[in-house]
Amino acid sequence: MNETGAVKFRYELDGRRLAAFPGLKEANSARQELQRTGLLGVNQDGIGFGNISLQAEGGGAFYITGSGTAGLASLGPDDYARVVTWNFERNWLRSEGTAIPSAESLTHAAIYESDPEALVVLHGHDDALWRKLLDLGPSTASDANYGTPAMAREVKRLFRETDVQKRKLFAMAGHEAGIVAFGANFDEALDLLRQLQD
Repeated sequence: MNETGAVKFRYELDGRRLAAFPGLKEANSARQELQRTGLLGVNQDGIGFGNISLQAEGGGAFYITGSGTAGLASLGPDDYARVVTWNFERNWLRSEGTAIPSAESLTHAAIYESDPEALVVLHGHDDALWRKLLDLGPSTASDANYGTPAMAREVKRLFRETDVQKRKLFAMAGHEAGIVAFGANFDEALDLLRQLQD
């Protein structure tokens, strides 16, 4: 199971094992911080929630936690997918590795496309923080479901029409409790979430 239970896009995997990649240690540390604060994990129904990603060196691709990994204490390279190309309108992506990319992969791709300075993305779930962000803004439209082209389009709209590039935080109004932070590194993105919790 992945977050909320289903990958909604079509995908192609190359099926070859990934080698350790730059930033893996930092990614795992950030992920464990999200677990400690309850933003990433498994709910009482056994469904995982939350994910993280980081740009691959040179850009144009990104590593994202695999579907079904939210309950694992620590991840190795095989638990990540390297997303190398995507198409929002076709609701499709291609990745390297053996892990199925997280259900939110297209959302992460939309952020990387929209902000060249974004090198990491964190997606977590917290009802109180979500409601706080809905009040503060910005947020995606309530009819945009997680992991869909509609959500990716909404993310791109936020970059065109709001100050999300400055704030580096948004709520997913159509994905209950879903919040996203991004930045130049994991510390920056985690700090934004900590400030939101204050």
